[in-house]
Amino acid sequence: MSPLITPEQLRQLMVNDDLIILDASIDFQIPGEVEKDTTNLIPNSLRFDYDKTFCDPDSSLPHMMPSEQRFNDLARALGINNNSTIVVYDNSGTFASPRAWWMLKAMGHQDVYVLDGGLIEWKKYGFDTVQHYNQPRKLGNFAGVLDPRYFVDAAFVLNEINNADSLTVDARSRQRFNKEVPEPRAGVRSGRIPNSVCQPFAELMDGHKLKPVQELLEILASSLSEEKSSTIFSCGSGVTAAIVLLAAHLAGYQNLSVYDGSWTEWGQREELPIE
Repeated sequence: MSPLITPEQLRQLMVNDDLIILDASIDFQIPGEVEKDTTNLIPNSLRFDYDKTFCDPDSSLPHMMPSEQRFNDLARALGINNNSTIVVYDNSGTFASPRAWWMLKAMGHQDVYVLDGGLIEWKKYGFDTVQHYNQPRKLGNFAGVLDPRYFVDAAFVLNEINNADSLTVDARSRQRFNKEVPEPRAGVRSGRIPNSVCQPFAELMDGHKLKPVQELLEILASSLSEEKSSTIFSCGSGVTAAIVLLAAHLAGYQNLSVYDGSWTEWGQREELPIE
């Protein structure tokens, strides 16, 4: 089954007592992102804030994947169970939600989906919205096991640079990839990870939604390779990398991972090589 679901499919799921709806919106503006709706919510939404809460509080890097224990504790506090059906969305489309989906997949949860087009698409269907988050009814029993292959670190990426069976894909703009514009974060070098290829996430978007799978297949065929044993996705800080990863997953690519620190880490660590 596709990890993307439509607003109509989500509405049909709302009769399910095991359904958990997570708002994974982020505050910072993603380049090319449509305007955020910071007023409305899908009914029964819970807040899944991976920028400030579901993250590693001890890291100097933004929204790093938390430890297994921290994730489980926070998920249980939201009332998430091992048998929950989870739908994630964000308030500008399909921009921030793919990372939330991948975080839950990394914890071993299979029954998790992305609302295609997010809150924007939900409103286009004319469905009801609310202005307040739902409150968890009781503590959940979520007990995920973190698979380290889903989010990899700089040492892993460095080790894969010269591996012909591995490919690192950069979701940033071609201008940033080619060092034609300065990096937006202070203290971060310009350039790219050696031997990486560029597949801007923006080229996969049709407004607030991902393009149809057939179009994704055609676009990704020029940048990805099915012959690689693993594909690592990087971006500015590990958010838009998950958009390209989701597109690759929809297109049938396997053995995918996100470089969690992405260019925010790589660009500021002087000992790491750049092209």
